[in-house]
Amino acid sequence: MTAGLRGARTGRVLVVEPMSSGAALLAAAHDLGLETVVLSHDRDDRRLPDELRKDIDTLVVLDTNDEAALVEAAVEVAREQPLSGVLPGFEFYVPAAARVAARLGLPGLPVESVAAVRDKALMRRRVEAAGLRVPRYASLGSAAELDGAAAVVGYPCVLKPTDSAGSIHVSRADTPTELHAAYRRLSEDRRLDLGRRLDGRALLEEYLDGPEFSVEGYVAAGRVTVVAVTRKFLGPEPYFVELGHVTQADLAPAERRAVEEYVAAVVAALQVTVGPFHCELRLSGGEPVLIELGARLGGDRIPDLVEIATGVPLAHLAVAAHTGTDLRDVPSGAPRAKYAGIHFFTAPSRTPYGTVHGLDRLRARPEVLEVEVETAPGRPVPPAQDFRGRVGHVLYSTDSYAEALELRRTIDLGVTFE
Repeated sequence: MTAGLRGARTGRVLVVEPMSSGAALLAAAHDLGLETVVLSHDRDDRRLPDELRKDIDTLVVLDTNDEAALVEAAVEVAREQPLSGVLPGFEFYVPAAARVAARLGLPGLPVESVAAVRDKALMRRRVEAAGLRVPRYASLGSAAELDGAAAVVGYPCVLKPTDSAGSIHVSRADTPTELHAAYRRLSEDRRLDLGRRLDGRALLEEYLDGPEFSVEGYVAAGRVTVVAVTRKFLGPEPYFVELGHVTQADLAPAERRAVEEYVAAVVAALQVTVGPFHCELRLSGGEPVLIELGARLGGDRIPDLVEIATGVPLAHLAVAAHTGTDLRDVPSGAPRAKYAGIHFFTAPSRTPYGTVHGLDRLRARPEVLEVEVETAPGRPVPPAQDFRGRVGHVLYSTDSYAEALELRRTIDLGVTFE
């Protein structure tokens, strides 16, 4: 953790449903001398982790998927004692947080354009209208529209929900039969994700060849700052499960400049005017092409990788940007290593596993910073079709990009589930 400034509190920041990387916003707020107020459903798949509660000064429990109730609760909190800022703790709540911030006169994304950072079809239209390359795409809302969409996009193509996360129901289709089967799985899935079900709306887009990256940065005082570019490693298609990341990516200087310039233009096109961004793209034919942009911290521990490899504390900068704090007051440190990576484990099938081999050898390696298995033996293991099929991870650092790739391969081959 970044060296802190903890002491007397000088303001209050409200965070809506701190999940995934959004959980780090609370400790960052304390480091910046702010009290924390959390709005959360705090039950089922929105239950707050026990270890997070120490960083919550005030907890307001309500259904955060009821935006009218969320806004009313935030206004009441601010009436009792003014707030310095409002942040989404997970990407589903980016639009609601922007509307709350506007209602309270606090820094936030423009309410008239914030939908474009959640609705992937609208995102494509905005970025395309700015003259930037995007994949060929078509939006749809029913199986009857699939063939028409495919006539626009062509095969192979990628189907994804318009408004979801975690690679859920993102899949490649090479034929009409595969496409219809993929949409059937999407439309018939009744599982909840933070209390939300898929609504059948989907985006069909051109399949892009080429390596995949994410770009982490932030906007403050009208300036776009790119902090890091991360190389992403995906599981076998037709799915696009993220199985690993390495920060920084090994890009030639000209490629890095092209990526940074493209991302800055995407940020401007989507009117991301304050706070962090996480932009995913592929280099297709050597040219950056948008996959999506989130106006929030990246998931999968990417902010931790960024801080290890650059010393830049993205969660602190996010809080500072959304509260009008001078960025010079944000504590930062020196990089702990030149490169940082994470690798995610998957188990071979739905059946529970009984034993995992190879973890002790990993823990003994000096490059390895953290080893965790989240899915306990005997519990069902979902197929590796989205983030729910990942059962654990290893966090590590190295002195070279080549070493990061080799260690990731060693981890992958050296850990087995039986």
